[in-house]
Amino acid sequence: MAKVPLPERGQPLDVTYLYQLAEAVNDLSTQVSSATYNYTTVDTVSAGKQSVKTSETRILASYKEIYNNTQVNAGQEKEDYVSFSNFKYPPIVTATVVNIAGTTAGSDASVILKSISEGRADFVVRFGTSGTTTIGVNLIAVGIPN
Repeated sequence: MAKVPLPERGQPLDVTYLYQLAEAVNDLSTQVSSATYNYTTVDTVSAGKQSVKTSETRILASYKEIYNNTQVNAGQEKEDYVSFSNFKYPPIVTATVVNIAGTTAGSDASVILKSISEGRADFVVRFGTSGTTTIGVNLIAVGIPN
């Protein structure tokens, strides 16, 4: 794609320069075509499959600290949530435990998504082993924006 030269200070914007700008915008539009591989399909619970341009999807990546150098017991559960906004339908959400301290208790923790709405994902972290842990949860939500 051709680059449009920057105008000099005080240079009048003439027809040639405006033509170059329009040509560059048209080239960019061609490169970001509406080909099928530029679409993302999100299979929503409430509205079924929704296909939109990838540039029109909403992707949220979030981190939430759950415990910091805290003693936990086997079988213990901790409920928490992550809030988000601007989703038209409940997004597709993935959550994973991050074992910050590398402890045995952190390695034996799992996260279960309980409920997902347009503005929030509720989850529970469950521990299989007792010990001290520092863990967090990574959460990725992909959906159709509002």
